Amino acid sequence: MKKSVIYALDFDGVICDSAIETGITGWKAAIQIWPDMTSPLPSTELINQFRLARPVIETGFEAILIMRLLYLGQSINSIINNFNTLKRQVLVESSQNPEALKKLFGSIRDHWIKNNLDEWVSMNPLFPGIREKLKNLSHQPWTIVTTKQERFVSQILAANEIDLPSDNIYGLDRQMSKETVLNELLEKNPQQNIHFVEDRLPTLLNVIANNRLTTVTLSFALWGYNTTADKTEAKTQKRINSITLDHFL
Repeated sequence: MKKSVIYALDFDGVICDSAIETGITGWKAAIQIWPDMTSPLPSTELINQFRLARPVIETGFEAILIMRLLYLGQSINSIINNFNTLKRQVLVESSQNPEALKKLFGSIRDHWIKNNLDEWVSMNPLFPGIREKLKNLSHQPWTIVTTKQERFVSQILAANEIDLPSDNIYGLDRQMSKETVLNELLEKNPQQNIHFVEDRLPTLLNVIANNRLTTVTLSFALWGYNTTADKTEAKTQKRINSITLDHFL
């Protein structure tokens, strides 16, 4: 008897094209830390640069650091190739820590949502066709596995009239790695296959390296936030199936 499938979907870069909102929120947080950043909003050029650098972000608060680096004139290539080093430098030089930045990033979003929910939602559009697809998935079990705070995922899904129980949203609040979440899904659903769709290649490589996750099916979302080098490397991985948005839909 063929096992049924549970889809585990990443959010940013798979379901939601959040780059503009993430960049603006990162900028709004950065100007609270660095007084030399005086403009209340980033330029269109900076947002376009942010989108190109977006593949290196694992957790939303890192948008603050990328906006700082772009403001200081770091190139896209430099950020993509040296982000961990540059990230440590900015944290040390500004006496900041990730936990404080996560709180700041979340509070900026909360303030935006409270004061202009419609605008915030409009800056977080779903990729074309995704809304209709997810609204019609009542027969198919699915979950969100993300590093985004869960309340923001719920806000965007609700604004798009997509019904997903909060128990099916595994976000930053649970303080679990995506590999840990996938392992929990496997343990809770031993009679079902888990199919993980993700746009960050390093995340998929972490899953491949985890011996407890050998049965998880892996799809690499080519429409999301990944680089040409990521796409090339994904093709060399036997377990990774690279898919287009049309294929996903």
